[in-house]
Amino acid sequence: MLEPIKDNWRILLLVVFIVAASVALFLPAFGPETAPGEDPGEARQGISNLQYGLDLAGGTRIRAPLLGYTATSVEFGGESTVQVASDVAAELDGVSTRDVTAERDSEDGGEVEVTDADVTEEQFRAAMDASGYVYGGIRSGVTEQTRNAAEEVIQEKVNEFGLQGGTVRQVQSITGEYFILVEVPGGDRQNVIDLLEERGTVQIDIGYPDEDAEDGLAIEEEALIQEDFTNIGTASRSEEGDGAYVSVSVINEAAEGEQSPAHRFQDAVVDRGVATSTGGATCTYMQEPVGESVDSCLLLVVDDEVVNAFGMRDSLAESMVSGSWANEGIFRLTTTSYSDAQEISINLRAGALPAELDIAGQGTSSTISAAQGENFRIYSMITGVLAVFAVAGMVFLRYREPKVALPMTVTALAEVYILLGFAALIGYPLELAVIAGFIAVVGTGVDDLVIIADEVMSEGDVNSRKVFDSRFRRAFWVIGAAAATTIIAMSPLMVLSLGDLSGFAIFTILGVLVGVLITRPAYGDILRRLLTVR
Repeated sequence: MLEPIKDNWRILLLVVFIVAASVALFLPAFGPETAPGEDPGEARQGISNLQYGLDLAGGTRIRAPLLGYTATSVEFGGESTVQVASDVAAELDGVSTRDVTAERDSEDGGEVEVTDADVTEEQFRAAMDASGYVYGGIRSGVTEQTRNAAEEVIQEKVNEFGLQGGTVRQVQSITGEYFILVEVPGGDRQNVIDLLEERGTVQIDIGYPDEDAEDGLAIEEEALIQEDFTNIGTASRSEEGDGAYVSVSVINEAAEGEQSPAHRFQDAVVDRGVATSTGGATCTYMQEPVGESVDSCLLLVVDDEVVNAFGMRDSLAESMVSGSWANEGIFRLTTTSYSDAQEISINLRAGALPAELDIAGQGTSSTISAAQGENFRIYSMITGVLAVFAVAGMVFLRYREPKVALPMTVTALAEVYILLGFAALIGYPLELAVIAGFIAVVGTGVDDLVIIADEVMSEGDVNSRKVFDSRFRRAFWVIGAAAATTIIAMSPLMVLSLGDLSGFAIFTILGVLVGVLITRPAYGDILRRLLTVR
């Protein structure tokens, strides 16, 4: 029992990998992640768990840099990063400290960046000079920390928006510039652009009557900011009228000696007259003429634009005045439309982009229709089938022995099948470049199998297993050297940010490894059983 297993363990290993690939390809448990309440089968793009990229499924691809400037080699002079950012922001008109950050990369200094899209390089340079901090230079672009944060936020936005299979990653051009690359299979171009162009900042301001203010209305900004919200609900349609709302909780805990956001907000609405002992305010801020209000208002501000203004119900006002509301800190952000509520919910869940994407400037976008993607899938399948038949035909013409040619063809196909299973397992989207990698794997794989067959059959019939093993080892050294050369040649394409070429390189290298470690040895065992004289 053990002897056959010992002699044919390479064939058994190939069978195990084929079975594992089948499980990854077709078992629903290994399929793509589904949204809550979604049928797992709905996320699958066909009968298998394979996921298709833009080329084969259609969709939108957007590539754009993050707007901003970074001062390098800044000498902080012992100041904290918060103080440095505050000092620089104070020298820039109309720029919030939220748009200026300082990162320490050494004991004495680091980098300072500004992400306000309206600030020019000259203005930033002047602000750095005026603030008194010595720096090495100013470069276009943001810091690595900001790029990483933006990548996470955009990925979260894509997921929250329900764009199945969307990917976000950083790429670098040959000139050293960094871009954010967003690919959304099946996504409408304008919807994706609208989602990315929003900075995603959400805050609550308070408008209140003030005779000394312009138009008699003063604004207390950032009564609540994005970081103050927690337990964010999904967008829901209002029971009354055409509006909508998002249920949120405000953080009601704080460090000792500090005031929590919920208590701070509660005090603010009482001080500004939104909540009084006689009830809540009635807001007319959004009524014509815009800007005039007979009472205090809560202003819902998204990306520096007021999207809604509302007063307060008497019951909520009473709890604010009594001081009990802050114990739970729950209320609704109301909007005039469901789409606005959905946008706010997404922004609160995903967070605010640390910098804007320059889609209109240096950005590029492309769209592939679903019909075109389906055509690409069909043509890719036809090309793959033709490649297999061409290889099989040439192999048969070369040897004219089915016992040599048939195992060679089947082994080559098994190699591609295993790679497809791996792609399904990790959820790697198939692109045209990946399909090209599969075809390259078939070609190089059959080349190696031909080397094996030629070597073991070079001196006529194999009269013993010992002779076969000797010839096979010689062939395998040649195959191993060729595999090493391929891996070395493809490695730069795999690690560099060269778009779809990385997918081609990844699966070509994986195909070489699978061939050398699994399929070539298995083919050797099959030939040994078929050709050796017993």
